[in-house]
Amino acid sequence: MTKTPDFTKVVQDMMASIPVDASAFQNAFKTQAAFAEKFSKVALEAAEKSTEITSKWAKDSIAKLSDVSKAKTEPADYTKSMTDFASAAAEMAAENMAAFAEVAKKVQMETVELMLAAGKDMSEDATAAVKKATADVTTAAKKAAAAAK
Repeated sequence: MTKTPDFTKVVQDMMASIPVDASAFQNAFKTQAAFAEKFSKVALEAAEKSTEITSKWAKDSIAKLSDVSKAKTEPADYTKSMTDFASAAAEMAAENMAAFAEVAKKVQMETVELMLAAGKDMSEDATAAVKKATADVTTAAKKAAAAAK
């Protein structure tokens, strides 16, 4: 039976001769982590603001509803109180939906800014990595050519 040749040493030597800059990977990771942190901050601020709007809306609705639940002396007063509540609820809905729209608009603008900044950072990192890799390969090629002479 023939024995399968062990290419471990050959592969290790080949991989060792290829210049790899680990700092490029570290820089890319740091850039991505910073982007994730900033994006998380935007999302958490939006969630906090949305929760505040929802809470205020609920409190205001309950306050208006307490007026409806009070006993009235005249039957027409019940109709008036329900009409007033419906009118106030519609007004609150319009105000709160506008507030939610402002939160969404702010998140959208901040997200676009982050994406543009991240694209610029990644482009700069990639350019620096390519320049360094080109220089390393050129150096390695010169060494190989000198060794071959």
